[in-house]
Amino acid sequence: MSVRGDVWLGMGGVPPDDHPVAYVWERRLHWVMIGVALLSIPSFYLDELSEGGRLRALGSVIELFILGAFTLELAWMLALTSQKGRYLLRNWVDVVIVVFSLASVVGLETEWVALVRLTRLALVGLLLARAFGSTRKLLRPGSLPYVFALGFVSLLAAGAGFLWLEPTVHSFRDGLWLAFVTGSTVGYGDFVPTTTASRMFAVFMVIVGFGILSVMTASIAALLIGEDEKRLRSQMHADIRALRAEVAARISQEERVVLRELHRDVLELKQQIAGLRAEMHSGTERPDKG
Repeated sequence: MSVRGDVWLGMGGVPPDDHPVAYVWERRLHWVMIGVALLSIPSFYLDELSEGGRLRALGSVIELFILGAFTLELAWMLALTSQKGRYLLRNWVDVVIVVFSLASVVGLETEWVALVRLTRLALVGLLLARAFGSTRKLLRPGSLPYVFALGFVSLLAAGAGFLWLEPTVHSFRDGLWLAFVTGSTVGYGDFVPTTTASRMFAVFMVIVGFGILSVMTASIAALLIGEDEKRLRSQMHADIRALRAEVAARISQEERVVLRELHRDVLELKQQIAGLRAEMHSGTERPDKG
């Protein structure tokens, strides 16, 4: 993803030519904020679809935590960067996340229930976009193990989610299988989501599965391209060394030719000077004899 694309998506990060400490903190908070963003999924289910008062209270606490985390991150980065306006423009999605989170929290006890739920769905989408958009750093030749680890952890979490939400799933093994066929969009049909909660969770799993499979494919491609780049780089270095040796040999040969010609010219010049001296000496001796 290009830098311009990151800016359009609201994930541009710290502007160029800013304080070095701002870049340091951006790297430090990167994975922390990805984890905070992923908390939006359990928060949504606990707050909207849970029948128990304690679970709903836990969902509200997670939602408040997300709001506080993104607000503190935005305030801290604005305090560190010297280009505050550009930072807000480059990271507009963080501003929208804070505003939507605040609207969702404030609207908990209001009559605007439908609008609050729509806001929460939009918030979850933004947070997921923020999380998966930030995983672009995994697209490197050596990042394939991390992508597999991310997929494995996501599969375990999704299996537990389907075990909790889907009444036809009676074991964690079946939950894992339903998570895999959903995330990979295979859909054999032996297990299918039957409730509204599990179907909405399946929608999230399809999005997560597409994202992880895309990142995994891109990481494998980056690994293969990286090996080709290594071979090309080694061949280029070998060609450069051979070229340098050839240039050095040619320069040495040219230097020897130039030195020989210079030596010959110096000898000829000495002979000419010696002849001129002899002529001058003979010219000065003739008048004395007369």
